[in-house]
Amino acid sequence: MLEEIIAQKKVVRQQIRELKNSLTPSQKQAQADRVFTNLELLPEFKNAQNIFIYWSLPDELPTHKFIEKWHTKKHFFLPSVADDSMIIKPFSRIEPMLEGCHGIMEPDSSECFAGKIDLVIVPGIAFDLRKNRLGRGKGYYDRFFSNNESIKIGVCFDFQLLENIPFSLHDMKMNKLITPKQIID
Repeated sequence: MLEEIIAQKKVVRQQIRELKNSLTPSQKQAQADRVFTNLELLPEFKNAQNIFIYWSLPDELPTHKFIEKWHTKKHFFLPSVADDSMIIKPFSRIEPMLEGCHGIMEPDSSECFAGKIDLVIVPGIAFDLRKNRLGRGKGYYDRFFSNNESIKIGVCFDFQLLENIPFSLHDMKMNKLITPKQIID
């Protein structure tokens, strides 16, 4: 059964990768603008002070413009990978950033945040209507969420929201999902 789920996840990852590769940078940004406009209207965002978000890779829903817009009004934190764990580093400005594990940009700081996170903006390869998330397969977010009570909002392109995705018992669900066209509560 586990091997079957792993194989199904691999197929979904490949299908979504091909769809993401078909988008131009301007199409990605336009869709991200709609997603983050929807996010800004939510009380979960309005009330949040400490927000854990990702610094997007080229194949992810872009976050750079959103972070630049809000980083002086909210406290943003970015992931950093250390061994098999994800740690949280405060974001203060775009420079200095350095390339960390898996090519992910992170703050050039040894400071780690251990306080309360109000909201987590979560990337994913795919999500489903039951708010399940399919990540890249390393389990960093699932392990992080297993010890964290923060509100989790998954963000994605419309084609990343599927009716059902393969999931395992250790895969953590989102509280909400936002695409350019809809919000799933």
